Amino acid sequence: MYEHFKDPLLPRRALLGRLVRSALLGAGVVGASLLIGMLGYRVCEGFSWLDAFLNAAMLLGGMGPVDPVRTTCGKLFAGSYALYCGIAVLAITAIVFAPIVHRFLHRFHLEHGRPD
Repeated sequence: MYEHFKDPLLPRRALLGRLVRSALLGAGVVGASLLIGMLGYRVCEGFSWLDAFLNAAMLLGGMGPVDPVRTTCGKLFAGSYALYCGIAVLAITAIVFAPIVHRFLHRFHLEHGRPD
């Protein structure tokens, strides 16, 4: 997926395409994560779609749930989803910023050379 350190630097146009693909993949993971959270709150707590979205989005955004969770199923889901969200945020950040970090490291190796 990424070029080898001995290969020439990727042209800017190709880098922009790579950035767009990474951003779309990150957005897809966010959307899937929100859908999982909404379904969990809907099934376990019986929240409306809007309330389920609000609670899932707040957890995914790191703010915490808005509405109190009353059922055992809801508590288990909310705890599990909160743990998942913490990992998902890290993964989404890595997906989106991977092309930028790779470009920086690739340029660094080209400028400074690397002993074989």
